[in-house]
Amino acid sequence: MNLKKYFFLLFTVFSGYMYAQEGLPVYLDYLSDNYYLVHPSMAGAFSGTEVRLTARQQWFGIEDAPSLQTLSVNTRLGERSGLGAVILNDKNGYHAQTGLKLTYAHHISLDQRSRFLNQLSFGISGVFLQGSLDESEFFDYNGVPDPNIYGSDQTASYMNIDLGVSYMVGDFYIHGAVMNLTKVRRGVYSDVEPGNRRRILFSTGYTFGNGEWTFEPSTLFQYVQYTKESTIDINAKAYRSIDDFGNVWGGLSYRTSLDGAEYILGQSVNEQKLQLLSPIVGFNYNNFLFAYTYSYQFGDIKFQNGGYHQITLGFDIGKEEEPYHCNCPFAK
Repeated sequence: MNLKKYFFLLFTVFSGYMYAQEGLPVYLDYLSDNYYLVHPSMAGAFSGTEVRLTARQQWFGIEDAPSLQTLSVNTRLGERSGLGAVILNDKNGYHAQTGLKLTYAHHISLDQRSRFLNQLSFGISGVFLQGSLDESEFFDYNGVPDPNIYGSDQTASYMNIDLGVSYMVGDFYIHGAVMNLTKVRRGVYSDVEPGNRRRILFSTGYTFGNGEWTFEPSTLFQYVQYTKESTIDINAKAYRSIDDFGNVWGGLSYRTSLDGAEYILGQSVNEQKLQLLSPIVGFNYNNFLFAYTYSYQFGDIKFQNGGYHQITLGFDIGKEEEPYHCNCPFAK
């Protein structure tokens, strides 16, 4: 079977990605000090400008395997505003999309008289996308082109809206976001395709430590409204502060779906849930950031034993240590 067709079947039947992948896919890149990537309300949440470049590749050595590249920038504007932008390039077998996300965020300090972090933030993003569907290799089993399709590379442009809210108080934070708020049909697909691709995100975490070591347990829950798919990330990170260097950190993330897909093995019908285990390591040196994430998928049904590789490079401009009494490495 053609590899692109294999990807099409694998992700449609098992992962439900065909409906979920409009706009920016939600992987684990937010753990690389990049919460703005999935939460509009985090644009310019603190001083200075953050630049993050992420490249994600699945199954090295496999032609047309899924890959994603993002370039994100967010900055503080004045005392209460933040701006952000994300450029994305996402490819998955026959399907590809490029896009631009532009964000405005408003930040309200609820305790301006002390050094206690107490901030409420709101964000809105306009998302502009161009999707493509390569139908040039759609043939039947006899190698004859399907007369019901165009047989060429189809492209169409569309847009959507993301909304978000964040609340950070002391060492505790909570974020919520709605991605793909409006119902939009992608023109490269059938007119009967449902337009609702709304995704709801909810994340929370807590930091604690003694100054030299900082620990951060966190979770992220996401729900795709149309397919009713739910997943949860359970994360743990540890930071080690090194004088005259910065931070060295590492962590572990476990992602699982709350519902599974049925498959036949022998004479029995089984159910498998998405399960990913992802170690992550990185460091902050002066104004530079580097992070590497590897994800391994568990289960009987998977394309190959190779996993998902992700590298993040970052650079901070004019970012100063915030005057807060908290164990919050994201504000330093």
